[in-house]
Amino acid sequence: MSLNAILRPKLNRNQSNDASNEINLYDIEINALNGQPVHLETFRGKYLLFVNVASQCGFTKQYKALQDLQNKYNDKLQIIGVPCNQFGGQEPGNAEDIKNFCSVNYGVSFLITEKIEVKGNNQHPLYQWLTQKKYNKVKSSSIRWNFQKYLISPDGKLIDYYYSITQPNSSKILKHLN
Repeated sequence: MSLNAILRPKLNRNQSNDASNEINLYDIEINALNGQPVHLETFRGKYLLFVNVASQCGFTKQYKALQDLQNKYNDKLQIIGVPCNQFGGQEPGNAEDIKNFCSVNYGVSFLITEKIEVKGNNQHPLYQWLTQKKYNKVKSSSIRWNFQKYLISPDGKLIDYYYSITQPNSSKILKHLN
């Protein structure tokens, strides 16, 4: 289902649903790993860093740097890990497996969402917004692998995306937080 179709009922009846209407990131719905709804609106005023994560990937060690980043910039940043099993089947676990892995191995306390699809025909609306210029109004991108990162400004605008090789503590990301 397209992002427009999902959000159309949320538009005010006096608004038209033409291309000039900007789709707000904060209106997109996703669940936390425990199944509870995550209201992205609660993070308005903070930078958001969305990262598609996997527990059996060569980049999995980035969990530590992500947690360090969350700890250091907690007052102005919310990291949101988004489990995905679309790249090499590297996130095969269920919600409990993912939670335990992140907690035991990396002490992760930042938000982890439900496992979703970040590309393809069943791409979650969040990743439709992150990857398609027609929604985010900045640029289009494709998800190449696990641990690709999307940085969002405190007012909900896409700043940029970073491929997996970009470490969470890279100057490319930190320059926006400092």
